[in-house]
Amino acid sequence: MKQSNTLSRLIRDVSQPLWSVCLALLGTGLQVGLTIYMPVLIGRALDQTIAAGQVNFTALVAILQEMALVMLANALVQLLNPLIYNRLVYRAIERLRNQVLSKIHRLPLSYLDQRATGELVSRVTTDTEQLADGLLMVFNQFFVGILTILVTIVTMARLDWLMMLLVVLLTPISLFVSRFIANRSYQYFQLQTQYRGEHASFVEETIQQGEIIRLFNQQAVMNERFRQVNTDYLDASQSAIFYSSTVNPTTRFINALIYALLALFGVWRIMKGSFTVGQLATFLNYANQYTKPFNDISNVLAEIQSALACAERLYAIIDQPDEAETGYYLYQDGDVDGAVAFNQASFSYQPDKPLIERLTLSIQPGQTVAIVGPTGAGKSTMINLLMRFYDLDGGQILIDGEPATDYTRDAVRSQFGMVLQETWLKTGTIHENIAYGYPQASREEVVAAARSAHADHFISLLPEGYDTKVGEGGVQLSTGQEQLLAIARIFVRLPNMLILDEATSSIDTRTEIFIQDAFDALMEGRTSFIIAHRLSTIQNADVILVMNQGRIVEQGNHEALMQSRGFYYRMQVAQDAIA
Repeated sequence: MKQSNTLSRLIRDVSQPLWSVCLALLGTGLQVGLTIYMPVLIGRALDQTIAAGQVNFTALVAILQEMALVMLANALVQLLNPLIYNRLVYRAIERLRNQVLSKIHRLPLSYLDQRATGELVSRVTTDTEQLADGLLMVFNQFFVGILTILVTIVTMARLDWLMMLLVVLLTPISLFVSRFIANRSYQYFQLQTQYRGEHASFVEETIQQGEIIRLFNQQAVMNERFRQVNTDYLDASQSAIFYSSTVNPTTRFINALIYALLALFGVWRIMKGSFTVGQLATFLNYANQYTKPFNDISNVLAEIQSALACAERLYAIIDQPDEAETGYYLYQDGDVDGAVAFNQASFSYQPDKPLIERLTLSIQPGQTVAIVGPTGAGKSTMINLLMRFYDLDGGQILIDGEPATDYTRDAVRSQFGMVLQETWLKTGTIHENIAYGYPQASREEVVAAARSAHADHFISLLPEGYDTKVGEGGVQLSTGQEQLLAIARIFVRLPNMLILDEATSSIDTRTEIFIQDAFDALMEGRTSFIIAHRLSTIQNADVILVMNQGRIVEQGNHEALMQSRGFYYRMQVAQDAIA
């Protein structure tokens, strides 16, 4: 049932626009009609050649001229049809790719966090390519084969009912055999696509984390794991290819037996005088044309199984529910003061493992709030909840006294400027990366933002300045330079609130001092959240939230927390000892 649903859905997607499908089917019909007509002309030509000195040259020349026109028209149609098929299929695949990638951008982060990046990349790239190959075979061979079979049956029936019935009764044997094998191969093609995704994911992980692997001398371990992943992929691929490749020789063998039987039966009828040599030649051509599509269809069936398995994986993404939008309101410019409150907020990534429970917290406009605590304490989770990357299981987050869920996710996120510890630059110019969140920014605005982030100096030394390309095919920046560009994005369009997650972790001490001065000026009058591991960087914060196991265990300013000699005090003493 699932396979048939996928097939019907795929047919609907490919059949857009309808006129292009009608054009493809018309071209296929012309190709089949011209191909079927040729054996009729061959048979007529043979019947004009009875014996030496008994050749009807007038009729023969006319038939040969007609054959030449048919061959020319058939060649032209067979040249145009692949162009029509390619346009139809690749336009459909383009739409499907766009749907999948657009869907990925609308999915909840909870869905993406549970899946390997390489596996998703494999679906968008490899699976769509394999689906395109399968669809092209459907148009190039499947439709042509089906129409050839139908038209040939009608034409054979007009020539001789007895011979037609013999062909029709014997030929389905090969179809039943191919169908049986195709059903088996479909299961293995599903496994193949699954293991291909795992294979791509592992390769991507290995290449991206090459330095870490070498640092810990884990090459042998990774190689062994890759051998296992490779073996699983190999076994599934071999099984799928083995079953699918047995279809062609099996059906060819059966069809050859049918052809021989028809020839013997036709010769016997010629000897009896109820059949002519020309009719037998025409009929044997038709028998070939009738059985050949079964070979093509049997091959296509295996490809269709693989294509359907790929389509299933793509539709599995498309059918995922979008990130739920609960709000309808938008913020107006200057409409946010920056008061933030957590009211009995509860959240967990997994239902059986509570993380944040009944958190109540009030932050005044313009306050600088530092969030500290050990790894896994829930610091980044609080930021994810603020930005509505995840929604609460219970309670509320209020912004200026209004529930954040009353506003659209885009509206909430537009109020925050965020710099993460892990930077990301898109493939493009320096200017495009700094203006990523505000594409209409002028060059003057981008340069001013870079100067505020102390990035203008190194940018001016690059080959083409702000027009220098970074990423694939461009210059390679250091981690610190990438982070300066990420910081500069914040200065292009100043937000109402700030989130800094170890924003200066990859910057040298001297530059960090300048950046910190810039941040101090930026945070003036703005509610700011700072996640820090180095406690020395947040001592001037208005409020320090000390988190442990999803709970705020202490809060206050630096002096008050040090005097209480609690969890924060012990963290500070431990860091001072290490320093």
